[in-house]
Amino acid sequence: MEPDLVATELNGISETYGKVTETVGRFVVGNEPLIEMIYIGMLSEGHILLEGVPGTAKTVIAKTIALLSGCDFSRIQCAVDMQPADIVGVRIYDPERRDFVLRKGPIFSNFILIDEMNRVSPRTQSAFIEAMSERQATIDGALHRFSSPFFVVATQNPYEFEGTFPLIEAQKDRFMFSARLDYLDAENELEIIRRESTGFLDWENYSTEVSPVLSPARIGRFIRAVRAVRVEEPVLQYIRDIVLATRNHTDIWLGASPRASIALVRGGKALAALHGRAYVIPDDIKQVAHLALPHRLVIRREADLGGVTAHEVTDEILAAVEVQ
Repeated sequence: MEPDLVATELNGISETYGKVTETVGRFVVGNEPLIEMIYIGMLSEGHILLEGVPGTAKTVIAKTIALLSGCDFSRIQCAVDMQPADIVGVRIYDPERRDFVLRKGPIFSNFILIDEMNRVSPRTQSAFIEAMSERQATIDGALHRFSSPFFVVATQNPYEFEGTFPLIEAQKDRFMFSARLDYLDAENELEIIRRESTGFLDWENYSTEVSPVLSPARIGRFIRAVRAVRVEEPVLQYIRDIVLATRNHTDIWLGASPRASIALVRGGKALAALHGRAYVIPDDIKQVAHLALPHRLVIRREADLGGVTAHEVTDEILAAVEVQ
């Protein structure tokens, strides 16, 4: 992409983000970091995993951004008895055609919301792996590719809750970014109460007023502009050193995979573009690392019993690793 076109698209990325935050903020209280994460995830061609107790606006934010994206949207509400065919689809016999025809599942959309993903069994969770990693589905031996863009936002409840299954490590690694949502503070909780008392929290009315600010074609242009953002050699080495530090830390049993390195590069580019820059700085990588690393780290049992968390280890690594 030509430099002038890149500059134009970078301006569009920042301007559109302002519209997204303003529109979402009319209905959702707080959660600005989550809105930013979903937006840069979309520009990075990566998927998002949101963990939190019920009622923390995970689903509402994802649905609102899906409306603003102008893309085809599907919601998959997970349940214990769900089968892989319920997700990717199945071939059924059509008496009129006297042949089997494909009935595509909800995964064949641009923007997918997978609600309470850890309520399905590991066998059914595995149905998402090919789709999220390769943007395709294999049904009865036939390969079916998805249209672009293809973006997944999945939510999960903490696995201590009844009727849930921990996500398998291979599944978690397919998510570029992850975040855990907590309850709002006292002032934001009061703002929710005020809005409800005045009728502002009516989803039916709000959703009919939301107009798309993006389109699949425009998202494609933004993605190409993000790819053109520069990452200089010292920053690339900084990413390498962070990832290697996760593999050598005494409290970590399984460190970050090469997908984490890719997530840091792509996420850093998207964050730089969001701020109108055509180059990545170390602070971009530090911010993205808090989203890209913790869900990929497996803490040693003895450290876990001692209360050590993946987020604390990530902070420790970022404090220790310096740009060369």
